[in-house]
Amino acid sequence: MSLKTAIPPAKNSNVVPAKPGRKRSFGLDRRPGFLTYGLLLAFFLGGAYPLWWSFVTGSSSGGAFEGSLPPIFPGEAFLSNVSEVFTTIDFWSALGNSIIVSSIITISVVGFSTLAGYSFAKLRFRGKQGLMVFVIATLAVPTQLGIIPLFMMMKQFGWTGSLGAIMVPTLVTAFGVFFMRQYLVDVIPDELIEAARVDGASMIQTFWHVGVPAARPAMAILGLFTFMTAWTDYLWPLLVAPQNPTLQVALSQLQSAKYVDHTIVMAGAVMATIPLLLLFVVAGKQLVSGIMAGAVKG
Repeated sequence: MSLKTAIPPAKNSNVVPAKPGRKRSFGLDRRPGFLTYGLLLAFFLGGAYPLWWSFVTGSSSGGAFEGSLPPIFPGEAFLSNVSEVFTTIDFWSALGNSIIVSSIITISVVGFSTLAGYSFAKLRFRGKQGLMVFVIATLAVPTQLGIIPLFMMMKQFGWTGSLGAIMVPTLVTAFGVFFMRQYLVDVIPDELIEAARVDGASMIQTFWHVGVPAARPAMAILGLFTFMTAWTDYLWPLLVAPQNPTLQVALSQLQSAKYVDHTIVMAGAVMATIPLLLLFVVAGKQLVSGIMAGAVKG
């Protein structure tokens, strides 16, 4: 008698055998319902409302806000308000300065942060842990504490009033190094680097052919946020180069008089936001792929 026939099956068993060919999905295969779309719509409206309100204000005339209720729909004075912005400030020169400063800072931060992050994540050298702790510790130091020493350094170098004084202090950031290190520490197998070194690749070749392709999603995310941060920076460019202003500093001149026309100010703000919107439209696909790659990593 076999063991299978000797032990009879339990009659009152509550265990339901799983049907062949079916896998547990834990609800991951369910389509999003009304609540999900409602929350996404609410988040979208909440994020888009400030930009819509700026456009409504910038397209209205000066007397549109004298009533009890502010306007809800755009007016017809947007082009005239934009023309007033162009005549009040040197918009195109400030726009060119912002493009130059933001582009150079973004390229430098992404390049240096990827190199440093790859080194901290995959290379072995003396003092690596201590240096990484020091980099992380600098994140706890408020930015305002370094403004006076940096300004004194820029003045001693004779760089005040130039775009270099705006760019040099932010050519590499501790956050960028930490971000790239955390991304590359798990996404690149050590065996892949060892295989490249066995094949005769140098350290730079291994970084270029192994590290950079794996780091592209994180580089895209870091580049977008760095460009946005540099584009919207106001305090440091105002202090170090007010006579050679970036776009944000130039827009502040629209409200330097005793009477401030908010329609003109909002029209200038909308014009300053358009380049960022175009950047997100062009690089949005790479941004989403980078976020998803980081979400499913490991």
